[in-house]
Amino acid sequence: MGKYIVKRILSMIPLLFVVSVIIFMFIHLIPGDPARQIAGVDATIGEVNQIREQLGLDRPLVTQYIDWVTGLFQGDFGISYSNSMTVMELLVPRLPITIYLTICSITWSALLGIVIGVVASINRGRALDLVTMVIAIAGISLPNFWLGLQLMQIFSVNLRLLPTGGVETWQGYILPSIAMGAGIMCILARITRSSMIENLGKDYIRTARAKGLPEPRVIMSHAFKNSSIDVITVTALQIGALIAGSVVVESVFSISGLGRLLVDSIGYRDYEVVQAMILFFSIEYMVINLLADVLYGIINPRVRYE
Repeated sequence: MGKYIVKRILSMIPLLFVVSVIIFMFIHLIPGDPARQIAGVDATIGEVNQIREQLGLDRPLVTQYIDWVTGLFQGDFGISYSNSMTVMELLVPRLPITIYLTICSITWSALLGIVIGVVASINRGRALDLVTMVIAIAGISLPNFWLGLQLMQIFSVNLRLLPTGGVETWQGYILPSIAMGAGIMCILARITRSSMIENLGKDYIRTARAKGLPEPRVIMSHAFKNSSIDVITVTALQIGALIAGSVVVESVFSISGLGRLLVDSIGYRDYEVVQAMILFFSIEYMVINLLADVLYGIINPRVRYE
């Protein structure tokens, strides 16, 4: 396992290089000129060119990329075009908000989704199974921004139980986390159900029952343990979807997290901030998948990477 982890970490280095090149090139292909955005619509060509020179945007893209990567190795993520603050000064205060929101969303959605999937598999073909799968399909079909607006209308405007936006208190995380995690809960419920049904039909399950093992032990210690690989894989992938979903949900609920900062930065053509954030999301996604692979070997001893 140790050798596998080292190999995976080393393999992330060329992947990060490729990702950094793609991020840099695509950001600079976005229509619009940051210099024009800063100067304003009434600025002359000379004023715009002067700002471009100050920002270093007049240099070749290869030179700009090398300077950017060099700065990354030195812990310098650049300076925001829109407010002259360093990128780290913008990211650090917002990072905990998005992390807390993501943790809340994935925690409740994973736990509830797994429970629903297990219950549905045990009651396969019955009314409870049908009801849970109908709810799961409906939940996957609902856009998170629409669900967020409906939750806000019901619980904030009509019932006045929860705040309409912001996360000044813990109550502020409830509605956004529900909007972000509902779809993931439904996906996990369906994956857990299908994997459990497959494993419950295997010979080792019939053998365990023939030995007289209690049904809860057969289900959790045998069937679910072997289904957990699929569940972990999907959960890891859905964390990436949560990060993408935070862009929309944070805008709907007026949450000053990384998602909303990304949207605002794209609107301002703030290359430095957008590049740093997308690179951060990419690294986070790689680390999450590495942790998922490690969990495979911990949960199921038959899965080893030596």
